[in-house]
Amino acid sequence: MGREIHGAFQELGLECVYHDMADLKQIPFYSLRAVYSKTVHKRREKEGFYYLPRVQERVLERIVQQQRPNHILVIGFIYKFIRPAFIRYLSDKYACALYLFDTDSCNLYTKRREFLYFLEQDLPVYDKILSFSKVTTNFFVHTRGLNAEYFPFGANPIQLPPPNQDRHKVLFVGSGDLRRILLLEHIKSLVHVYGNRWQRNFPLMSDQLRQRVVDKAVWGKELHQLFTDADIVLNITRGPFYAAETGINLRIFEALAAGKFLLTDYCDEVAEMFELGVDIETFKSSSELIDKVNFYLAHPEERNRIAQAGHAKFLERYTWKARIKAMAQEMGMPN
Repeated sequence: MGREIHGAFQELGLECVYHDMADLKQIPFYSLRAVYSKTVHKRREKEGFYYLPRVQERVLERIVQQQRPNHILVIGFIYKFIRPAFIRYLSDKYACALYLFDTDSCNLYTKRREFLYFLEQDLPVYDKILSFSKVTTNFFVHTRGLNAEYFPFGANPIQLPPPNQDRHKVLFVGSGDLRRILLLEHIKSLVHVYGNRWQRNFPLMSDQLRQRVVDKAVWGKELHQLFTDADIVLNITRGPFYAAETGINLRIFEALAAGKFLLTDYCDEVAEMFELGVDIETFKSSSELIDKVNFYLAHPEERNRIAQAGHAKFLERYTWKARIKAMAQEMGMPN
């Protein structure tokens, strides 16, 4: 995602430099120091969260010193790589505004101690937070008093490859999750499932559903080929997202970017962004999932009409170029 966002800034003629924090030089003997630091922290505070940042601070400061940016945009989180207080220090020292594009907060809902650390130590250092979740944005603003705006994802247009002989009536791509398993069991004779962490959940699944699973992550060209060969792209949000009534995830935008018919579980955020039954289709229960899968498999003309309308709306509003143009405005950058 970072590289795609970087490319969109450049496409708009806005000078931008991208660094993947995972590629920056780590502190010496990181693994040993991380174990020691975590042990010491647990002795001091058993209930607290601690993670030793990986990256050498002087390396990041050298980058900021050399580049002299007007803005620093963090995508996702910073605390696993650099102390949040240090990125704030750099922002103040070199007089650049500090922004976060929150893409991961919902994944912390079930990790209480880490989520509290993220809320209390990471988020307050930013001048502004742009969050992919409306529910989380409202929580940041009204409960935590943070400066946050709702900012959904985007995607780059996808040119699909020619079809293979193997067709998938329903395609689901995503990691193993109990809520997903329970819903997929209802359409197990029709769905093909790709993603990681499925085998560890095999004891929870029927033999028939297990046989429909390819337990590996798919990206890029392989994902695009699966899109080509699918009649319906199914999106099911993970349990914690669904419980919070949030989560317009990246899969929605990828499917629309590829011009595919998308069936996703309902949340208010989806209904606010898309016209249901026109740009996109949704379901609210397992019975409605079954009914809509059967209906749209039997009515390809309706399926194609919605796919075309969804793709047109994506091109108009939700390409990364369009989203980053809006982001640049939020950040006060010149057009």
